[in-house]
Amino acid sequence: MLSARSLFQEILDNDRSFQLFCSIAASGEEQGGWENGRIAALVPESMRDLAPKISRHGGDEDKHGRIFHALLKKRGLDPVEVPAETDYTMLLERRGIGLMHEKLRRDDPLTEEDVIVYLTHSRVTEQRASDQMAMLLNLSGGDPEVGKAIRVISNDEDNHLAYCHEELLRLAREGHAATIRRHLRECALAETGVYRRVSLSVMTHMGGLLRWPAPKAAALTAGIHGMYSYERLGGWRRMVSLTMPDRRDALGGPASVTPAV
Repeated sequence: MLSARSLFQEILDNDRSFQLFCSIAASGEEQGGWENGRIAALVPESMRDLAPKISRHGGDEDKHGRIFHALLKKRGLDPVEVPAETDYTMLLERRGIGLMHEKLRRDDPLTEEDVIVYLTHSRVTEQRASDQMAMLLNLSGGDPEVGKAIRVISNDEDNHLAYCHEELLRLAREGHAATIRRHLRECALAETGVYRRVSLSVMTHMGGLLRWPAPKAAALTAGIHGMYSYERLGGWRRMVSLTMPDRRDALGGPASVTPAV
């Protein structure tokens, strides 16, 4: 029977698919760590109070990258090159979403709107990350090492999402509501297309490694397209709503150390 749990277990059980899974995940987290580190360094003076939280966000992302590398090391595996078509972060950038890496490589201070772009981009992408980690946590319960790693990352992603909600609501009260709404909508609609493209690419690569038969691949392709249709018809709205979170000041302290996995 084709189920999400059996598919994920199949990926975990095969060294080559596990290697690709961890490599893609580590690469994305490391890019996020670098981006947040640069943003924290370039925050304008009027928003310097955000710098420690942005830095904490980046520290968490770096930690997640180390966790995925540790999982590979435990299996005696090295990271593999991440296929360009599975690079979620860079595909979003090519759509003009988020702060461009070219801007972050310079030493010019960011503007207040740049910080809003960063926060709205994070609001959308952290929703995706939080949803994915919650799903993987449910699917990986039988694997003690992977389950432990996913649990740590899932908790962090929930913190990141809470932080985005709280800071965007604060900025909306300070007069930026229209700008926030515009950037949230633009980012969410672009993200759904990029996520479908990445999902299809990852599925194709995994299917090749695991030699999935054509009917299985077709069923998975249909499922990805079905999710995209749902999101385009209105599911994207969950990624743009703003609600005061239960976790207040979620990034108010330093990043925790990398746990042993």
